[in-house]
Amino acid sequence: MTLKLRSVGASDRGLIRSGNQDALHAGCWLVAVADGMGGMAAGDLASRIAIDAFGPLDVETPEDALVAALQSGIELATARIRQAVAEDPERQGMGTTLTALLFARTGSCLALAHVGDSRAYLFREGVMKQVTRDDTFVQMLVDQGVITPEQATSHPRRAVVTQALQGDEISPTYATMVPQAGDRWLLCSDGLSNVVRSDTLAEVLAGYPDREACAGKLIDLALRAGGPDNITVVIADIVEE
Repeated sequence: MTLKLRSVGASDRGLIRSGNQDALHAGCWLVAVADGMGGMAAGDLASRIAIDAFGPLDVETPEDALVAALQSGIELATARIRQAVAEDPERQGMGTTLTALLFARTGSCLALAHVGDSRAYLFREGVMKQVTRDDTFVQMLVDQGVITPEQATSHPRRAVVTQALQGDEISPTYATMVPQAGDRWLLCSDGLSNVVRSDTLAEVLAGYPDREACAGKLIDLALRAGGPDNITVVIADIVEE
C-alpha cells in the first residue's frame, strides 16, 4: 500500500470584506494557501501570483527534491510580485502570506514552506498540532515572554505581519516530515484561525471525516464568529491506496 494525498479547498469572502484576497491550491501532490494584503486589487493579485507560481509544483517529485522545489516556488513568486510592483507603483506594499505542503511521489515525505500568518495544523491520532509559527509582531512578543499566547489573541496589533512575499528578500521556514496514514492537515488563512479556537478546530477535524463537509463546517464556524476577514481552508488527508 502506498500513501497518497487527497485534498479539498474552500474559500469565502466573509461578512465584512468587499472582496476575497485569499487564494488556494488543493491538488494531488501540492496544497497551498495564500492570504493577500495591500488594499484595492493588489492583495488579490499578490496571492494569485503566489499560487500560480506554486501550481506547477503539483507533480510527482522525488523526496530529495521537495525543499528545492518549494524554494524555487518562493523565488518565482517573489520575482513576479517584484515585477508587478515595478509595472504599477500604486501596488507598492502589496504582498501575500504563503503556506504550502508538497508530497513526495513515494509517499514517504512531506515538505513545508511557510511565510506570514496563514497556518498549517497536523491532526494525528486524535491530537492537533500547529506546525507553522506565525510571522507576526504579537508572536514575537510571545516568544520574548512579553505577552501570553492568550493575550496575543486580542492584542490590537495582532494583524501586523513581520514578513510576507512582497518582492523583497525574506527568510521562509522550510521543514520536512514523515507522513502517516490517517494524518489530516488543515491549511488556513487567519480569517479562520483568528476567530475559531484551536480546540474547536480539532473537534471539527475529528468529527467530519468527509473533507468537503469538514471544510464547509470550518468556514461556517468562522462566519458564525462574525466573518471579519476572508476565510480559506484546505483539508488534506494522507490515505493508503
